Amino acid sequence: MLTATVPDDDLLYRLDDLAAAHADDLRLVRWDLTGALDARTAADVDLVVIPHYFVRPGGFDLLRDLPRLRYVQLPSAGYEHARPHLPPGVVLCNGRGVHDAGTAELAVGLTLAVQRDLPGAVRAMAEARWDNPFGPSLADRRVLVVGQGSVGRAVVARFRPFEVDLVRVARTARDDADGHVHGVDELGDLLPDADVVVLAIPLTRESYHLLDAAALARMKDGALLVNVARGKVVDTDALLVELSAGRLRAALDVTDPEPLPTDHPLWHAPNLLLTAHQGGNTDATYPRVAALVRRQLTALLAGEPPVNEVART
Repeated sequence: MLTATVPDDDLLYRLDDLAAAHADDLRLVRWDLTGALDARTAADVDLVVIPHYFVRPGGFDLLRDLPRLRYVQLPSAGYEHARPHLPPGVVLCNGRGVHDAGTAELAVGLTLAVQRDLPGAVRAMAEARWDNPFGPSLADRRVLVVGQGSVGRAVVARFRPFEVDLVRVARTARDDADGHVHGVDELGDLLPDADVVVLAIPLTRESYHLLDAAALARMKDGALLVNVARGKVVDTDALLVELSAGRLRAALDVTDPEPLPTDHPLWHAPNLLLTAHQGGNTDATYPRVAALVRRQLTALLAGEPPVNEVART
């Protein structure tokens, strides 16, 4: 018997047919990690599906009370927030693929909004002021996409129809069916020619402050930085200097720190469009999470390796 916990009724409902088809070897339990499971259930749990946006201090500590725990399934692609808190002997699986479309949509939306100064149009509308500015296009611009995982590839796919010159950067250089992918070690030489830089790279030791003061200084005047990755990929203080000087523009869906404190200067920085980590906040998320958990459970029931494994503790 495989016992798995799921965090909400929606997911439980979407998996009801799978549970019915495997009534003899699959048990689903609703658990959102807000309190401890009863001892009998806790003794049987093999897999835990973590709730969306689970950042509760000490929340992962409850997993240490599950003696049979073998797998933890995250709904997010990022997993740096979970890995240090897992008990030993656990396979960590992420939500790769769940948020690709939503995050990529937002990356394009943020880019268009800043290029066409939609924030300015919103301000003018609030003042009943007819404002007809002349500004930059997205067409014919060089767009540098840093990160070629599932999110980065989704970003690239959505930029292609906009008649841009796409340059792709990944951890290591390679060639594929779409041409050349540059290595991240080439980033310093690529930044000066980019009109738009989109960050879609995981947060690792290597990517921490990848866009530091030196890297930002290499970006051309007026260039746009779009971050849909993690806030810590960018040196916030260094970015504030560039924004305040009016040299760079930015559109950020993620920040460092996050959530952004109400008194943080980033809220009032010029040349900035800020959204509150809402890349995956769409109604496509829930069915996609359910589809991933379904694949995970089906694989484990069949004795196959887990889906989307990213770490073993």
